[in-house]
Amino acid sequence: MTPQPMIAVHDVEASSRWYQAALGLRSAHGGTEYEMLMDGDTLALQLHHWDAHEHPHLGNPALRPLGNGTVLWFQHAAVDVAYQRAQVAGATVLEPLHINPLAQHREFWLRDPDGYVVVVAGMHGDIGAVADA
Repeated sequence: MTPQPMIAVHDVEASSRWYQAALGLRSAHGGTEYEMLMDGDTLALQLHHWDAHEHPHLGNPALRPLGNGTVLWFQHAAVDVAYQRAQVAGATVLEPLHINPLAQHREFWLRDPDGYVVVVAGMHGDIGAVADA
């Protein structure tokens, strides 16, 4: 089984641009209603506009915060590069790049334009020096 998460967003094109700029994902579909974002040849995330009549179970955009209890977690072999990319993109940083000693890796936490929490983590055992910016 391969996870292929899909989140509902207010502006698919703007969210797609954010994920491409902040995380380096690539568009494989594009459009105002639906987007597929790829990491290489792997589907990493799907975006769907809230006004999706064919998907009545996406949720309610009026309830806040969006995705309460859900974290979009991405693993990246070059977490330093990913963190620099997110900063250059102007992403809202909730937690800067730091060592998570329990997980034995480095990670950083972001908030996307719709309010979803996004984490980018290094590989297990990636507890190298963290450059404080």
